[in-house]
Parts: sequence; structure tokens; C-alpha cells
Amino acid sequence: MDHSPFHLTEPDQCLSSVVFASPHSASTYPPEFLSQSILDRVAIRSSEDAFVHDLVDSAPEFGAPLLVAGVPRAYVDLNRSPDELDPALILGATRRGQNPRVASGLGVIPRVVSNGRAIYAGKLTMGEARTRIDRYWRPYHNAIQRLLEAAHGNFGQAILVDCHSMPHEAMEGAARARGHSPEIVLGDRFGAAADGEIVDRIEAAFAAAGLRVARNAPFAGAYVAQAYGRPSRRQHAVQIEIDRALYMDERRVCRNANFDPFRLIMRGVIAEIAAIGHDRMPLAAE
Repeated sequence: MDHSPFHLTEPDQCLSSVVFASPHSASTYPPEFLSQSILDRVAIRSSEDAFVHDLVDSAPEFGAPLLVAGVPRAYVDLNRSPDELDPALILGATRRGQNPRVASGLGVIPRVVSNGRAIYAGKLTMGEARTRIDRYWRPYHNAIQRLLEAAHGNFGQAILVDCHSMPHEAMEGAARARGHSPEIVLGDRFGAAADGEIVDRIEAAFAAAGLRVARNAPFAGAYVAQAYGRPSRRQHAVQIEIDRALYMDERRVCRNANFDPFRLIMRGVIAEIAAIGHDRMPLAAE
């Protein structure tokens, strides 16, 4: 497999402390991986955040870099810790406490795609798992760290906006509870990953575009938000989940008729979020 671990688009001039990232939207599946899988080419894409990087590709126009994964989520999940290895899939892996993500087959090397459908008929070697992590996971996260350090050095703060999509059916429970389902879910790990004022402004950007927004339910943020959200150090991480029904046909994994209008809406939202990063946060008292 010879894929770039990520694709980075930088602005002509960096004007914002915001870094946009899309860790789950890659859609290039190498033949050798497909030959390992028992799924067809549509089913294996069901856990992709398909087209998300296209929805946010205007970020560099507003002075913010955009980092996009180069390999698919089904191959290696960049929103997991590298030690979230699944003993049910990887030979020699040992269970480490109670980890519901790993137990459900959604470790750093996923065992299943959506609806619990198995990717493989058998197990993978530890060597293959480590190779995927070393070749793709580590370079991607090294790139995130470099971008955040640069933003912090230039602006006195760094804001990572981690962009995802969510199955429409995931919102059905929320609809029953609230009377309507959110179209956007912001995850800040209940305040642990980002300053409340920043999350307020991101929520306001979506709300002003006419979108229904919820926080932390049912998605509060996974590894990326946990690893990079350090508000006390003026480094913030916010996970954004977008209802796939807004722009795509989930069953066929293709864009629907609303894709272009929604992309235009997202362009305005991205401009507002990038503008948050134009502000310098006041330095904390020493």
C-alpha cells in the first residue's frame, strides 16, 4: 500500500489559529485491503465520513489549514489511540481494562464497519497492525501537533476543529427525547477539551446558518478531542458531527441533490469559525 498518510492544504497566508481536520473521509481502498475483506465496496464505505473534506475545503480561503486523512477509517482509525488494539482481531493483542470502543470492534484497527458488520473473516498479525499505525497514524498525528504548535506560536492559541459526519439513524433517539433531532453535534468532552466561549461561537455559527445544534450527545468527542484539548494551555479541540442526510445518500454512499447548497452553507459557517481564530486570547497571568 503506497498512500500518503495525509493531505495538507495550507492557506496562502495563515490568518487564523483554527486548524480544520477530517480524519475519516478518505475513500481510496487499496486492492490488497479489499481482497482481505469479506465486505463489498459499498458496505466497506459505510463507516466513512464520506465527502466531509469537500464540505470544509474552503477553510484555506479563510486563512486556516485543512488536514485530511489519506487512508480510510476501515483501514486505520485516526480518531483512536494507537494502543486501542482489539484482541478479537489482532493476534497477540491483550485486553486493557474496559474499553467500549475496542469491545464493539472499533479500535485503532477496526474489526467492523457500521451496524457491526465484520470487515475480515479471520485475524490480522500484530506486525500488520503496527505497520499501519507507524505508516499512517503517526505521521497524521505528528502533522496535527505541528499545525497546533504553529498556530499557538503565531496567535497565542490553537483551535482544532475535527470534522465528522454521523448516520441519520443515530439521531432518532435524540429526536424522541427532544421532539426534534439535531443536525450538528458539537463534542468538547463536556467542557474538558475546549473553552466554553469558543464552543459557544462555533454553535452560534451553525445556528445562524439555520442548523439545529446539540452538544456532547450522543457524541462528546473521542481520542482526538481528548488528546489535543488542553484549554488551560489555550489549545482547544472541538469535534463536529454533521447529519449525513443533509448532503448524501447513505445507502449508496453518494452525494444527494442537496450537496452543493449545503456545501455553500458550510462555506459561510467555516468563514465564521475561522474568524474565531483571528482573535488573540489574553495570556494567562504568570
